[in-house]
Amino acid sequence: MLVRSWDRGDEDEWRAWLAEGRDFGLLAANGRDGEGPVLVPTHFLLDAERGEILLHLAAPNPLLAAVRADPNVTLAVTDGHAFVPSHWREANSPPTSYYASVHFHCTAEVVESAAGKAEILNRQLAHFQPESPEVRVVPGEGEFARQLPGLRGLRLTVREVRAKFKYDDRKPAEAQYAIAEHLAERAAGPGRGRDDYAAARTQLLRRHRRRTAAPRAAG
Repeated sequence: MLVRSWDRGDEDEWRAWLAEGRDFGLLAANGRDGEGPVLVPTHFLLDAERGEILLHLAAPNPLLAAVRADPNVTLAVTDGHAFVPSHWREANSPPTSYYASVHFHCTAEVVESAAGKAEILNRQLAHFQPESPEVRVVPGEGEFARQLPGLRGLRLTVREVRAKFKYDDRKPAEAQYAIAEHLAERAAGPGRGRDDYAAARTQLLRRHRRRTAAPRAAG
């Protein structure tokens, strides 16, 4: 992913963006020679303080074989996207895409042990269904334990994070506000993608406010 200086997201920004409830992404591993990458859409649990990402997959998932051959993986989370036509932009500007995307470049470890898989599942359960704290996985006990052999855990150690918020940040404020109005019209109108246009408008205006906010006075 190409990240320009004007659309780079810093750690505070991408952490806050993900914390809004974005915990579903596309995990990519390197395929065998002559094949393309292996891609798996998946929910995940980010532990930013530990620098790790946890998830689980079915044992036959082909991504696991790819990870055993090459543990280098990338998890991408993308949202807030919209197609911006050329006539919305300044004269002689081509159409473009707006989107926010965070890529985690990681080293993956396949977790095979029952205890290790139970730990990952329990951390995921605590995150995704906190309303049922009584539902937990204990090796050797209950239905979940009987299903553990058919699952594999994945622990991703994060090496690098690349965050991009592509919303015409180099454009003057007047141009950005004009595009925001177009996005609002699409979000309120008929047709597909209304939620996406609304999300793109929110991100465009948020980035603009963040960029133009007055610096805090020293004190």
